[in-house]
Amino acid sequence: MTETEQHQQTALPLAETVATRLAESALTDPVKALLRDALGSGTADAGTTTSSAVSGRVYLGSLAVNGFRGIGPRARLSLSPRPGVNLVVGRNGSGKSSLAEAIEVGFTGTRAHRPGQDATRGGHWYNLHNADSPKIELKLAIEGDTGNSTLTRTWTSQEFGSSEATFKRPGHGTVPVAEAGWDTALADHRPFLSYTDLDLMLTGKPSERYDAIATILGMELLSTATNRLSVREKALAFVAKEMKEALPGLKESLYTLEDDDRAVRALLAVDTPGAPDLDTIDALVAGLPPADDSRLAELRIEAGVQGPDLAEVEEAVRRLRNALADVEDLHGTDAENARLRADLLEKALAHADRHPDDDVCPTCGTERVLGREWYDRASRQVAELRHEAKSAEDAHAAVRTGKRNLHNLIENPQRIPVALAGPWKAWTDCWQITAPAELARSAEEAATVLVDACDTVRRHAARELEERDERWRALVTRLAAWADKARETERDRPLLGNLRKAVKWLKDLSIELREQRMERFTDATQGIWERLRQESNVDLTAVSLKGSEKANVRKLVMAASVDGQDAPALDVMSQGELHSLALSLFLPRATTADSPFGFLVIDDPVQSMDPTKVHGLAQVLHELGRHRQIVVFTHDPRLQKAFTDQELPVTVFQVTRGERSRVKVDRIDDPVAQAIGDARAIAATRGLPPETYSHVLPGLCRIALENAFLEAAWIRHHRTGGSEHDLQAAIDSAERFHEVAAFALFGDVERGSDVREEVRRRYGSPACSLIHQCQKGAHPDGTSIPNPHRFVTDVEALAQKIRKLEVTA
Repeated sequence: MTETEQHQQTALPLAETVATRLAESALTDPVKALLRDALGSGTADAGTTTSSAVSGRVYLGSLAVNGFRGIGPRARLSLSPRPGVNLVVGRNGSGKSSLAEAIEVGFTGTRAHRPGQDATRGGHWYNLHNADSPKIELKLAIEGDTGNSTLTRTWTSQEFGSSEATFKRPGHGTVPVAEAGWDTALADHRPFLSYTDLDLMLTGKPSERYDAIATILGMELLSTATNRLSVREKALAFVAKEMKEALPGLKESLYTLEDDDRAVRALLAVDTPGAPDLDTIDALVAGLPPADDSRLAELRIEAGVQGPDLAEVEEAVRRLRNALADVEDLHGTDAENARLRADLLEKALAHADRHPDDDVCPTCGTERVLGREWYDRASRQVAELRHEAKSAEDAHAAVRTGKRNLHNLIENPQRIPVALAGPWKAWTDCWQITAPAELARSAEEAATVLVDACDTVRRHAARELEERDERWRALVTRLAAWADKARETERDRPLLGNLRKAVKWLKDLSIELREQRMERFTDATQGIWERLRQESNVDLTAVSLKGSEKANVRKLVMAASVDGQDAPALDVMSQGELHSLALSLFLPRATTADSPFGFLVIDDPVQSMDPTKVHGLAQVLHELGRHRQIVVFTHDPRLQKAFTDQELPVTVFQVTRGERSRVKVDRIDDPVAQAIGDARAIAATRGLPPETYSHVLPGLCRIALENAFLEAAWIRHHRTGGSEHDLQAAIDSAERFHEVAAFALFGDVERGSDVREEVRRRYGSPACSLIHQCQKGAHPDGTSIPNPHRFVTDVEALAQKIRKLEVTA
């Protein structure tokens, strides 16, 4: 792997990068606080989340499918949920693509499609041999979880778009798959690649190619934070601008009243060098004598009237309605039924507490049923049902919170203009409404009417005040409004300065990181192209984005050269070269550090490739497989042969299809089985040189055990939440067999001296002897193996035990 490719693989996710840069910056603490607030949960500690959203990287454990496309009865593909390359091979029509598509549909509910096609329309997607109960079930290993999660998608009809998906995760219960939080990542880092997708990478519109690459640069976190701060900055700047622009007109009006001492004092106060004398202005405004005209007093109230914040009301109504929708979604579910049963049992227990000597059921009249045994059993049932009903309880709690938040927005000012008595009463009457749906409807309607009424009354009052022959009184109203803006401007001046510093820091960082990430993407694309192009005379010289996300004209520009002559890439490449270029664009996009998916599913990537490019593809997949779980579906035997010819480790599955769409998947090769198979072949062959039995055979068995320990090490590290970078660094540093074993058994390569005793404790003394013989095979004298066949069989059994290592050990 080149240095560029390593950089691509080990680059930190954007949130971690931003958090680190922010911590190291020379910004003041207030500016940093603004930035952390704007960045939100993107840079927060993932350990503080209480939702069902998944934060750890996800790997595929197994796929079970029935009734979907070419698969009739249940078919199962069992994978090792860790980095590595898996080939799923079989002839055309065997069901491979159905399996590949099932993984994508399981996550997304949609299929690969071309522009203009509806991804939720599946055509003949159900299997005619088993169309009654189509189902896709995915077992997933999530980084940091001690057990597997299950993603299940089922259909309520033969309409493809009628599917429903649930997600069951240890410790989190069963929720809709949307709560896993993968929607954005599935769009930005799509881990599925079909032949249709490959074609669209090149035949789509220029803007679509631009968007496909721009999204993976992962700058949304920064752009969202910048927008949040910019909105606040502009709001504060707008107030300051209004105050500044209103000052000349205010001063001119004060000059017209120069014979009034109050106007002169006000003029001096607003024109004070540095900052206005707000205390003097407040005194002038507060010292305004009461008007004899009661209408004038009413006008002042009307001119200053403020209704509810309509945006806050609408947001509270929206949250309440969303909570009600969640409750409605749970209606009739197990969780809701559990909640209702728990409520009923609690009422029965309360009745028993009030009547301890009465054992007759108050509902049906049955005697001797409400005894102590019933009481204890019912109490336990309530606890169990409450646990089962948590999602329903949470939904109802959200409704109660939504009601309370909406009620809290209802205020009744001390003085209400007569013209607003009716609308304000309709608003405050919402306090008495307890039905959530009615509250949402009435509050939204009343708030809208009241705000409109307040605006109308305020405008009319201001107009009438201006028309009255009391120039000073009208001027004081303007003076007070200007003073409010001046006070707000002075108060927020430090905040405005900090906001501008924060926005500038974000924009500068965005430019820097965008360029870095685009450079890494370009380098990764060119690196993959170099592997895939093999004997092609076309060089991919540059990949760049022209335009911006908001521009009408934007495109992905791919520059190439043919024998040193510059040319547009898409115009000079053959079909096979275009296919390789599409892979070069897709693979870096799907394997960025920000992607939560540790797997990549590729269907039929070998089409139109000549043999040299297939060998290059095997090398690329092998490199990606060091950090990603790669699952490739292909009918072309050249890819498997490319792995074999280059001695690249790969796990191979064979798919066959029988009558009535019975699809079977068998694992025919993996690194452990491959080494065992080679050793068994030697054991079964007579007349080989003695060193073959004393050196080569034990060496192959050692390779099998070492791969088993590596697999166990990955499982241990993954389930304890360790980073892949740390894992790979530890494995790379393990130079000896005992160090690899120590990492698998203890998570520490330094404990090689403890391996022998731990192996004896877990697997027995014969296991220690087997390992010792395997190691001796690497020494000049080799080792004596009296019964090679039995030896290989025993090593195989030990390897299978090791690769199923318990992480609790």
